[in-house]
Amino acid sequence: MSTGTVATFEDSLERLEVGWTHASPDGLADVLEGLCSDPTIGVSLPYDGVDLPDWVNTDPTPADLREANAGVTAAGLGIADYGSVVVQGTPDGVEPVSLFGDLHVAVLRRSDIVPGMPEAFDWLGEEFRTGHSSAIIATGPSATADMGALVKGAHGPKEVHVVILDE
Repeated sequence: MSTGTVATFEDSLERLEVGWTHASPDGLADVLEGLCSDPTIGVSLPYDGVDLPDWVNTDPTPADLREANAGVTAAGLGIADYGSVVVQGTPDGVEPVSLFGDLHVAVLRRSDIVPGMPEAFDWLGEEFRTGHSSAIIATGPSATADMGALVKGAHGPKEVHVVILDE
């Protein structure tokens, strides 16, 4: 991915007050340790040679979901113009891991950042044609102003942090 696209993504994340960190696959555990507090839940990451640390619960029960402070998921795609991440639905239910904790940490490969929505729709179309049936396009922390003042964390995480894996 071009340096300009990554820089646009980082700028968009900052505009949304979303933290971001670059990490090597070997350095991911240290980054997560600095970001997350117990209990942390997560799902296995689909990247070769990249594993979550043992202290991340990758088989959470409904009670674990309710008690989680942080959830760690992979993001299949980053959309630079908007600072959005795409979390693909899976049969084992990755979506709740991204929504229940106060902090969602999305792990994204640098090469999976696209400039804008046309490229994202092309990618999503191919994903849906090959069997993925759902995805969440998340842009920043959950927020609502339906009843007056802006409230963060109303329908999901209060904070989002994107870890960009440098390959």
